[in-house]
Amino acid sequence: MILNHAGPRALIDVILVEDHKTMLWGLQRLVGDAHTGMRVVATASRADEARARVAEFGADVVLLDLDLDGYCALPLIPELLAGGARRVLVLTGTRDEALLDAAVRAGARGVVGKDAPAEQVLKAIEKVHAGEVWLDNDTLVRLLVAANPAAVAPRADPERDKQASLTARELRIIQALVAASGASNRAIAESLFISEHTLRNHLVAIYRKLDVKSRLELYVYALRHHLGDDDDARARAGV
Repeated sequence: MILNHAGPRALIDVILVEDHKTMLWGLQRLVGDAHTGMRVVATASRADEARARVAEFGADVVLLDLDLDGYCALPLIPELLAGGARRVLVLTGTRDEALLDAAVRAGARGVVGKDAPAEQVLKAIEKVHAGEVWLDNDTLVRLLVAANPAAVAPRADPERDKQASLTARELRIIQALVAASGASNRAIAESLFISEHTLRNHLVAIYRKLDVKSRLELYVYALRHHLGDDDDARARAGV
């Protein structure tokens, strides 16, 4: 259906693309109300009609339903933009995140649900017309992550990397040292059934890996990073 194209140019020209007659009827009266600052210049219920209406009238904003009588209107978005529409705003009842994200990547400047309040639909049209995007936070985050995964990648933890380099034997030595902090090297070695010489060799390797210089520094480091607890130490060290 083609509507009256007359009126002041300051109004936002909107084309409605919706295949449900009752929904279309309501949108025409909502968007075309005299107090909205908008006008409905045309409507369409099929993809070919939408292309024709946009080519004939252009549009500041096309309000597009993604499901047009079983036809997925996703490929229609770039066609409408290339054919004369300045902005496309998706109006949909779907909760399919992948489909909605794809609509934005195809060129839609926003998504508004069919269950949204009337004033929210009008606000979305205004914002999109002004060059802004109308997306919820979850959608924005998903799109940002997809575009730049490194931006939200966990920051490197150098201490965790150090701890991950420890062997199971070295972890047991640290746990023994924490459990008997005042004991001599000989006593700790005996508790581990190794020689004192072997213990010293292990301690040298542990000092180097954790960047500490003495048993005292190792003891403080182990307490700070909970390496004295068997399960926690293994989890942190990746063992």
